[in-house]
Amino acid sequence: MGANWELHNCCNHHQVAFIVTIGVFTLVILLLWRTILLTPFKLITVFLHEASHALACKLTCGQVEGMQVHADEGGVTQTRGGAYWLILPAGYLGSSFWGMVLVLASTNLVTARIAAGCLAVALFVVLFVAKNWTLRGLCIGFIIFLAIIWILQEKTEVHVLRYVILFIGVMNSLFSVYDIYDDLISRRVNSSDAEMFAELCPCPCNGVAWGVIWGMISFIFLCGAMYLGLVILS
Repeated sequence: MGANWELHNCCNHHQVAFIVTIGVFTLVILLLWRTILLTPFKLITVFLHEASHALACKLTCGQVEGMQVHADEGGVTQTRGGAYWLILPAGYLGSSFWGMVLVLASTNLVTARIAAGCLAVALFVVLFVAKNWTLRGLCIGFIIFLAIIWILQEKTEVHVLRYVILFIGVMNSLFSVYDIYDDLISRRVNSSDAEMFAELCPCPCNGVAWGVIWGMISFIFLCGAMYLGLVILS
């Protein structure tokens, strides 16, 4: 049976639950945005941003010399070599892409397990290039958190793994779009990824213009995650 790309006869119970859960998570995230409760999940988004820089560097034959995630929701990745024109946009676009992947992974228990395992492995690997204790603590804390959620999923009646993966995905998608607006569009920072990318790119776009373009792409990732999730669940 082929994929229901046109979403005929939408929406069944699972599709409704998927959309409602995303809506509830979005509302909770917006209500708690300025609270300390969301700080660990914001820092995970920063982690995925910096990890995307590092991955782009390695895929283009560069060397990752270190990564940092700061408590003020900032971060930096030190790289040498590689394709700088791919490494720079990989942070914002990469974190948006991983948000989409996590949202889609939550639609099935098997893929949610795979996503949780891959995230735990990524956190473990980054421990070896982490240059500050905020990032080390984040990695260790989230590895323990995912392990607890995994044990609860497999050994008890508390089956929340899919919801945790979905929450992290939604949080990552929303924070990525907000981060692009806050860092690249609402204020102009000469050292931002977009400003440095504008200096490399031969086209006439400045940093703000690239921020708008990256923001649109990130929003497309978010909408694409919801659409593809409905297709998977149809």
